[in-house]
Amino acid sequence: MSAMILDGRAVAKAIRESLRAEIAALPRPPSLAVVQVVGDAASDRYVRSIRTMCEEAGAVLVSRTLPDTTSQATLEATLADLSADSSVDGIILQLPLPAGLQADPAVAQINPRKDVDGITPYSAGLLMLGQPGLRPNTPAGGMQLLKHYNIPIVGQRVVVVGRSPIVGRPMALLLLHEHATVTIAHSRTHNLAEVVREAQIVIAAVGKPGLISADMIQPGATVIDFGINMAANGKMVGDVDYSSVAAIAGAITPVPGGTGPMTNAMLLRNLVQAARNERP
Repeated sequence: MSAMILDGRAVAKAIRESLRAEIAALPRPPSLAVVQVVGDAASDRYVRSIRTMCEEAGAVLVSRTLPDTTSQATLEATLADLSADSSVDGIILQLPLPAGLQADPAVAQINPRKDVDGITPYSAGLLMLGQPGLRPNTPAGGMQLLKHYNIPIVGQRVVVVGRSPIVGRPMALLLLHEHATVTIAHSRTHNLAEVVREAQIVIAAVGKPGLISADMIQPGATVIDFGINMAANGKMVGDVDYSSVAAIAGAITPVPGGTGPMTNAMLLRNLVQAARNERP
């Protein structure tokens, strides 16, 4: 068996092109504010990718780069000011923050209507209740891939390996809302391989390269890999041992090129939604 490749690059490109047309029809371009405290190279790369995406889509990027000496009060005030600014439609706080700064009280300053990362407690509450809202971009991208490729979800047994509040837990909730039967596994799960083998859909979101091996996958299962890890040879790899699992699975996301490109596409979709919600 050779798994079908779930091509995140192609799907994300189609979504961005569709959203570019929607943005062109808005009275004014949507504005995305990115708040970043300097010092994290990965954040720098991500912000550059967001800037490129906004430029190509016709959106406006407002950058608020703060020094590494920024106080908690200044960080929170910056987010509060942007939340009150009617010209700003969406807000992102780049995480992780440097030591000494707390994320939770900072995130609490973001207007939930502008929470295009879907990380505020209000957004999390809407997701928990299954009510419409701005969803976390990474798991939303994974769901979009499943739907684009017509992967059955209703009634399917799903195992989500990872319980982070950014990916694992929201992904489990999104799947539950689509009527899947979901198990969340993690580092303390006994007999992890046995648990994962029961799944028709496997979600890997741990951050441990090669954690999911071929002997953990039932033939024909769909495998969604959210892992982003740097191997010793400098190559990016996921949480799934791709070459061996692809020979067993029915469908699989590559790393890179699978769930990663979908994150920015979902961010742009959230921005357009937030702009419509904020405007008369």
